Amino acid sequence: MSVKRFFLAGVACIILSSGVSNAADFTFKYANDQPESAIRSKSMIFFEQELEKRSGGRIDVQNYFSGVLGTEREMMDQLTTGLLQGTRGGMFAEASAKYNIFLLPFLVENWDQMECLVKSDFTKSLQGEAAANGYHIPATGISQGFRAHTNNVRPLTKVEDLQGLKMRVPQQEVYIETAKALGASPQAMPFSEAYQAFKTGVIDGQDNPPANIWDFKVHEVQKFMSITNYSTGPDPLLVSKAWYDGLPADLQKTFDEVAVEALLLSDKMYREAEADLIKKMSEYVTVNYVEGDTLKGFQSAVQPVYDTFVNKGAFSMDEVNAAKAAARSCS
Repeated sequence: MSVKRFFLAGVACIILSSGVSNAADFTFKYANDQPESAIRSKSMIFFEQELEKRSGGRIDVQNYFSGVLGTEREMMDQLTTGLLQGTRGGMFAEASAKYNIFLLPFLVENWDQMECLVKSDFTKSLQGEAAANGYHIPATGISQGFRAHTNNVRPLTKVEDLQGLKMRVPQQEVYIETAKALGASPQAMPFSEAYQAFKTGVIDGQDNPPANIWDFKVHEVQKFMSITNYSTGPDPLLVSKAWYDGLPADLQKTFDEVAVEALLLSDKMYREAEADLIKKMSEYVTVNYVEGDTLKGFQSAVQPVYDTFVNKGAFSMDEVNAAKAAARSCS
């Protein structure tokens, strides 16, 4: 075990064994990678306050933010082993591989369509499928908004501008394949480790929702931001099914109701904040929007990504089309 992992394991054991309320019948330990000031974390503070109140103190919610318990990978492992009862982050495909459909480039066109998709019966079916993998998902939100590219080499005014750029991507195959299709050289790593890589020039750039770029201060070490709105993703609340199944029926109902409200609040705050955050970051980086015929070049370049995953059997084109239909069913 590395020194870092040994330290994090020690921190996890100390934190997770402390602060348990004697008055509570159940303890829900939750963690995510974002700082306490981040919208995801704020929505979970709302969740904590509301669930404790509505459960009459029978459920004690313990929130841990800023990656204090490790990377998203490590927190997911802790959820699997029972050290944690809940998390949100990029490992949702372990609950249902079909959540990767949400990440496909240009699957949806705007916020309205994505909000429609996460509330649809299509998404509810994925939440149900997660039970077979040991997860209860009471609600699915939107993962922080639409992704924007930043880099230190040049503004991205056409798809060819990504050619050869070393771009940090999440440790998720959809994003790796998308970066390749756009001509970039993908570098998969935890986002919490990327700041120093940008600062030293080891990596040229990355893409993330504006909220994540701001929260992790990436705008301090990048020169250009290019907006294509090429992708967003799902943000399910991943809960240990074994823990959830141990709740009485009345608390299960309360838990699910509060979870739905917390995810709706998260989506609302992210949507409202996106334009303001881009404006704030324009004081640090040069911002350009890719639109019209130029954007079509990006859209054409990523079509092989769909074929890659369909051919692998990750999901079918019928399921992709069902997701697209669900996203457009509210209009």
